[in-house]
Parts: sequence; structure tokens; C-alpha cells
Amino acid sequence: MIKQPEEVALMAESGRLLANVFGYLDQLSLIGMSTMQVNDLVDSYIVNDLKARPASKGQYGFAYALNSSPNKVVCHGVPSESDILRNGDIVNFDITLEKHGFIADSSKTYLVGDVSPAARRLVQVTYEALWKGIKVVRPGARLGDIGHAIERHAQRNGYSVVREYCGHGIGREMHEDPQVLHWGKPNTGMLLREGMVFTIEPMINQGHHAVETEDDGWTVVTMDGKLSAQFEHTVAVTRDGVQVLTLRPDERPAR
Repeated sequence: MIKQPEEVALMAESGRLLANVFGYLDQLSLIGMSTMQVNDLVDSYIVNDLKARPASKGQYGFAYALNSSPNKVVCHGVPSESDILRNGDIVNFDITLEKHGFIADSSKTYLVGDVSPAARRLVQVTYEALWKGIKVVRPGARLGDIGHAIERHAQRNGYSVVREYCGHGIGREMHEDPQVLHWGKPNTGMLLREGMVFTIEPMINQGHHAVETEDDGWTVVTMDGKLSAQFEHTVAVTRDGVQVLTLRPDERPAR
């Protein structure tokens, strides 16, 4: 569970490369593209340009380089040629990358074209909730502090937090201990220690937090059909705080 400094450094390199993938996606208009087209571009960019491996490809039998989750899809959406991104959509792309044996994991919800104010607000609040969770990470804090900060921000803005899916430890394996819930009580849960590396990846729903899995066995959607948004970073607990290993070029660490 605890990573040595040299391991965190290698994870930071994987995270830097993954951040570049999102920089590449930022240049695409997305309107009219299929989610499979986006997947194929990302797969090629990771393999050919970054000389790395799309870590989700083949994991648990999943065949693609990313999860694509538009609108009411909460997570684990499967890329498809028939799933065309339209003006006004929101879509989350969840991508993992492995380099030198270590995996980084991150996701971002994109606004496709002219998005409604309600959808735009959901996406913004979800991004803020991610950073509310990140800001409490430090040695001596507890996992419950992260979940509490996220849930409080979501609920204050009239949204709900998905409870069935959570963040996770990460390293040589995609999913390691601990589980990082996005809801909870402060001063509860595992004590954070320097060298722990895990993801924080809140899924915030416009309506009720209830979700269901579609017949493909992967795609998770809101039960009430309302929108869902997600953001994710891989973070490391440092001696005096937190390092965001997947920080993108357009971001600045929250103070």
C-alpha cells in the first residue's frame, strides 16, 4: 500500500503522460464524433506517441483504451461507433495509462458544444467536489474526511453522490487498497500516511444517487435518467500534504 519515493516518482511520470492525453483530447471539437473514434485516437496516441500502454485494455475483459460515459451514463460506458456525440452533450472520458510498470488513472467530463446552464453547473460543481476532496489529503487525515468534503459540497448544491463506486489505491495494479468513498463522516476511516497513492473520482448526479447497470454488463446509468458527471485524479500523500500525479497542463493545484 505504501509506495517508496522512487515508486511515486515513476507514478508521477505515468501521471504526466496521462495528463498529456487529456491535453490531446482538449484539441478535439468532439461534435459529430463517435465515442469509438475518440477511443481509437486515444489508443493510438498512448501507444505510438507516448510509448505507453492503455492500462484498461484487457483489464477484467474490457477491450478498449477508455470508458466513455455521456449524459445519464455514470461510469464504465463502452465506446461504440453508433454512440455519436451531439451538440449539448456532456461526456466523461476515463483513461488509464501504464509506463514503467506503474499505472495512473484520471477522468474528465467534457462539454460538447453549446451545453445547457444546468448541465454546465453540474459539471462545474463536480469538478469543485473533486478538489474539495483533494484539499483534505495529508498525513494524519482520514479517508472519511475526503468523502465528507465531497458529499457536503455536492449536497449543498442540490446534487447527490453515487455510492456504489469509489476511488481506489493504485500502483502496479489498477485497483489496490484502500477503497476511497466519496461520502462519509469526518474523522473516520483509514489514517492517511505518506506514500499512499490512490484515486479520488466522485460521480455526482443531477437527481437521485440510485444507479443501475445496463444489459452489456458494463454501462452504469442513473436510474432516474438525469445527468451525471465525474472527474478523477490520482494523488499521492506527501510528507506535508498531497501531490496530484495526473494534474493537467490547464490546471493549478487548489489552495
